[in-house]
Amino acid sequence: MKTISDWLASPWRRSTAAVLTGALPVLAFPQPSLWWFAYVALVPWIALVRTAPTGKRALRDGWWGGFGFMLAMHHWLLPNLHVFTFVIAGLLGALWAPWAWLVRRFLGVPSPSPGRVAAALAVLPSGWLMIELVRSWQGLGGPWGVLGSSQWQVEPALRLASVGGVWLISFLVVTVNVAVAVLVTVRTSRVPAVAGLAATAVATSAAWAWSPRPDVHDRVRIAVVQPGVIQGGTDGPDRRFDREVQLTRELAGQDVDLIVWGESSVGFDLGERPDLARRLAALSRETGVNILVNVDARRSDKPGIYKSSILIGPDGPTGARYDKMRLVPFGEYIPMRSMLGWATSVGKAADEDRRRGTRQVVMDAGHGLRIGPMVCFESAFSDMSRNLADHGAEVLVAQSATSTFQQSWAPEQHASLAALRAAETGRPMVHATLTGVSAVYGPGGQRIGPWLGTSASTSAVYEVPLSTGVTPYVRFGDWPVYAALLIMAAWCVSEGVRTQQPRFRRSAPEPHARPARTAHGSPARPGH
Repeated sequence: MKTISDWLASPWRRSTAAVLTGALPVLAFPQPSLWWFAYVALVPWIALVRTAPTGKRALRDGWWGGFGFMLAMHHWLLPNLHVFTFVIAGLLGALWAPWAWLVRRFLGVPSPSPGRVAAALAVLPSGWLMIELVRSWQGLGGPWGVLGSSQWQVEPALRLASVGGVWLISFLVVTVNVAVAVLVTVRTSRVPAVAGLAATAVATSAAWAWSPRPDVHDRVRIAVVQPGVIQGGTDGPDRRFDREVQLTRELAGQDVDLIVWGESSVGFDLGERPDLARRLAALSRETGVNILVNVDARRSDKPGIYKSSILIGPDGPTGARYDKMRLVPFGEYIPMRSMLGWATSVGKAADEDRRRGTRQVVMDAGHGLRIGPMVCFESAFSDMSRNLADHGAEVLVAQSATSTFQQSWAPEQHASLAALRAAETGRPMVHATLTGVSAVYGPGGQRIGPWLGTSASTSAVYEVPLSTGVTPYVRFGDWPVYAALLIMAAWCVSEGVRTQQPRFRRSAPEPHARPARTAHGSPARPGH
């Protein structure tokens, strides 16, 4: 009878198993939203890697597992990028190869010592954070699918986010997975694994008890306008604009403090279309409030296409403008277009690169309300929302459009990110989209009111609490990342010292041997 080890002896079977086990964590994210599964989702992958016969095989298991995770997390890109989705998953998957080598290094022996297990509980989560740090670079696609963001609806996790951001959540989730993997696969090392679980529980409880709560001091009424899916065609932008105007007019007399439209809600430059600017100004006068729109068009005052958040008042554009800084790779620009431009021939990649803004902006939206706008997947970047909160934004606003991926998991995944950003900064966040999912979260990350789903074409008004105070994350920044870097550096130094010790260890001198004597004297000196 064949055992699992016999079945995994085939390289292709083992690689297939790595792809499947690596893909498991995606079930913790929206749309499945099995948040609890995140705490054991890595266990099968870790169990597979620790049995790798060689370090080289462990590297391959990590690469294949990373490929599976990236492909599963971004599978909704397939209708647009086609085969290029596999290329991206393969390139990013390589980031997990060194992590898998570390797994085998610490847990690959039949009975790892308590000290080795204790070190694994610190080094392996730190190594995972290094992966998330590297792939959070905008040029590699940004921090979409960071493991900690799967806990967006778990209140204790949101409290942790206020202390150390999504990084701290990721670190603790991986720690739990490593401890559970040890409990399941290495029965002789249960004590340090249980100690690791206990330490994680203590850290979570401490954050729950001692992290400051947002101090709510006022409330504002913010309206979100979601026009829904508008069929394409040359008149599509005009028909979408008309629907947005219709929905906004319904808000007249509802005493709102701000109206927010989604990303690309205006498809024409307002300098080139003064008629649209006049209609928007009339809407602002009719509703008695400023309107935050998003223009996706070629600008008349400078070359190139920009995505810009523009505040409209009773007299037209107020002058407050934010140009999107971090663009979606392939969707809004093609990295190294001279080499990768062929992506436009196999999918719906950007035919022309959009231009980037140069700085973030905090806007005075009227009535003393200060807002910090972001566009699309900029809501995935913790540093951007932290910077806006640090510069006085009372409400974070993300204008988004996921209509291209309407029937996928992408809209729910995107909307969930705003909960983490709100919890990290202690500032409420409004996530307004063209076609759903639109959502609003309070300063603790809690959901306010209902989501506007992908089938909705409507407007909604939300009572948004405003808070004061500074969260530890805003004050101290990405300290879990720095701590992980120190842990990795300390381990590398200790490994270097350990491997160098034999070179400095001098062998003890051999005892001096006295000449042998016989009864008949020395053969060199006969008779003596």
